[in-house]
Amino acid sequence: MLEKLDFLSEKYNTLNERVADPKVIADQALWKKLIKEHAHIEPIILAYDKYKKAINAIEDSKEMLSDKSLDKDFREMCEMEIEENTKLKGTLEEELRCLLLPTDPNDEKNVIVEIRAGAGGSEAALFAGDLFRMYTRYAERQGWKTEILNSNIPDIGGIKEITFSIEGKGAYSRLKYESGVHRVQRIPSTESGGRIHTSTATVAVLPEAEEVDIDFSLNDVRVDVYRASGNGGQCVNTTDSAVRLTYVPTGLIVTCQDEKSQLKNKDKAMKVLKARLYDMEMQRQQSEIAKDRKSQVGTGDRSERIRTFNFPQGRVTDHRIGVTAHQLDAFLDGDIDEMIDALITSDQAEKLKQQD
Repeated sequence: MLEKLDFLSEKYNTLNERVADPKVIADQALWKKLIKEHAHIEPIILAYDKYKKAINAIEDSKEMLSDKSLDKDFREMCEMEIEENTKLKGTLEEELRCLLLPTDPNDEKNVIVEIRAGAGGSEAALFAGDLFRMYTRYAERQGWKTEILNSNIPDIGGIKEITFSIEGKGAYSRLKYESGVHRVQRIPSTESGGRIHTSTATVAVLPEAEEVDIDFSLNDVRVDVYRASGNGGQCVNTTDSAVRLTYVPTGLIVTCQDEKSQLKNKDKAMKVLKARLYDMEMQRQQSEIAKDRKSQVGTGDRSERIRTFNFPQGRVTDHRIGVTAHQLDAFLDGDIDEMIDALITSDQAEKLKQQD
């Protein structure tokens, strides 16, 4: 670990010089790349500097203790400093091990979230609506921007299917653990006998693809336009504004009809199509790397039940890590940071085990 830290320390010093070089600044693409790399390394170097200071302080205190002429009070002070800095050294070692874990290249990206009602009919649609509100409220708390890309909202209420984007620093790093099947247990308003029903909704969190991320050709995309259906404003059902994109090599289909403008619908559908293609490639690579070993949390198998919302008991349980939150109302209002932090910690612990 120390060899790697020394290497990064040298690299950090080199980056400091390069980002201040006028010739590099003139090349904005290169400068932005180096600034991003500098920002990634900086927290590691700051922690490493503290670590080295703690080691030096321990060595200095031990050297002082070797002096037999020290009085009792000064000796006790040196012993106390050794104890404190030894604890600090251990804490910083754990912090550095976590900081040195391989980072997900998608962590800083915006995301596209897809929520679909699953088993449970109208109650599943209502639950999908609850999840959509939960994520949009969470985005508001983070200062992130949300935009609906496509939706299917039934007359009975709730959401049958919705696709929306979330733009904000670190959005994927916080939300990538949300992919999977979410289950709700509650008494529907239509249930006269007071029986608890179980319904589900699926969530998929996709990193937004950049042009350089995927090998993509517009020649492989078939574009069909048609008349939008369902709820909508003026002209939404009277013009061919809805767009269906088909990626011919895989048969993947994306539709969008929320906007009155065909061009806007096409742009939104293209954003979703690229994200899905990128996600498919990412999932393929991950499955090849981890055929025999699966991370405890990871991005989650989307067919796997990951979380249960139990209304009668007012709790939310994440089955992957066995953590339960008891403020159900606050959780559904977007107060989900504590659960996300627990998932990140568990994922890091699993990765550290795999390194040992």
